[in-house]
Amino acid sequence: MAACIDLSRIPHIPGRLHATNHPYQRYGPKGFMEIKALPNDDLYVRVDLPGVPDDAIRHRVDAVRQKVVFFSGEEVLGDGDNADDVREYSGTAGLGCDCCEITGVDAKMKDGVLRMILTRVKVKDHDSNKCTHFLPPNAGKSGRYDVNSPVMVEVEEHPYVVKGRKDTLATNRTSDGCFRFSVDMPGVCSDDVFVIPNQNEIKFYGENKEVYEHDESCRIFLGAISNRQCCSFGIPLLSHGIAWDAEFGVLKVRVSPPPRNNHN
Repeated sequence: MAACIDLSRIPHIPGRLHATNHPYQRYGPKGFMEIKALPNDDLYVRVDLPGVPDDAIRHRVDAVRQKVVFFSGEEVLGDGDNADDVREYSGTAGLGCDCCEITGVDAKMKDGVLRMILTRVKVKDHDSNKCTHFLPPNAGKSGRYDVNSPVMVEVEEHPYVVKGRKDTLATNRTSDGCFRFSVDMPGVCSDDVFVIPNQNEIKFYGENKEVYEHDESCRIFLGAISNRQCCSFGIPLLSHGIAWDAEFGVLKVRVSPPPRNNHN
């Protein structure tokens, strides 16, 4: 399985993050949200909401001003998940000007990513041909930092999580001695994930091979969990049972200790 991964395509980033919103992302579009104007003057909005099922997103346009879209969704509690980690999301996206109004929303949720096409119409004259005032105003800054700055780079928390964990990685050990960890990989489905254990660590790799037409490229995620974190005491990592699955943009890995020998 490991031979199928071309790691030469992944840029080496010594001591730095590719994107401050995700410590394991190594390539591709940055930020929890992206908003941009399309050639036909519609708006394209991408929002990462890992864990939310494809049919569980809600959205509506502000009926009064018709400037923003409200969106929300909840993660599903899975087997072995910590209930305190299960996330609820809520946020807004849209226009930051007074010259346009939203007239329609085409929304699609897939693999933990909400993508919306917002159609708009100009209701007032504006100096420029295309209005580029969007909400939230910092949507284009998430995930980015000054590579020349000496200041230590910190990983951002998810701004649209209103309940549950805000970190990319969640770990817990269950009462039966199993170790579980979950990693957000928005846009990645189960067919695009590799989990590669060795005696020292469990490596994980994900790449969304199906690139949406308005995304600039795929996204690649790469990371590892040390055997010190996930092994039962005194038992080699490769003696454990390791199972995984990816759903709704979240990779979940379960590390089970081998059964004890019963000499009774």
